[in-house]
Amino acid sequence: MSFRKPFKAVPIKPGPRHRRNPPEHTTPRVPLLLQAALLGSVIGIGSLAFTANGRAILSAGLRPAAAPDGQTREPQAGDYWENCAAARRAGVSSINASEPGYRDDMDGDGDGVACEPYNGY
Repeated sequence: MSFRKPFKAVPIKPGPRHRRNPPEHTTPRVPLLLQAALLGSVIGIGSLAFTANGRAILSAGLRPAAAPDGQTREPQAGDYWENCAAARRAGVSSINASEPGYRDDMDGDGDGVACEPYNGY
């Protein structure tokens, strides 16, 4: 009994999606993850500005940046200033609505923080 193949087997070259080595044009994953982490942190910090407590936390972080010479102080009970320029001369960079010395007429944008630092915009 003889066994003869009716055809000759030809090796098949696999297509690009079946090759063992990945193609060289794949997107690197580490920069993509870093971009996603950066975007998430920006969105997270930005979402704090939508709550009153979050604005107080963000403005407390701005206090040292408002007066770089280190002459800042917290508002004390009984503090009263005619305007924000007088408050800044006294060493107060921004006044939250829960702190003494806050008045609605000193809060120009109505966000609960009076005498905010001017950023030049």
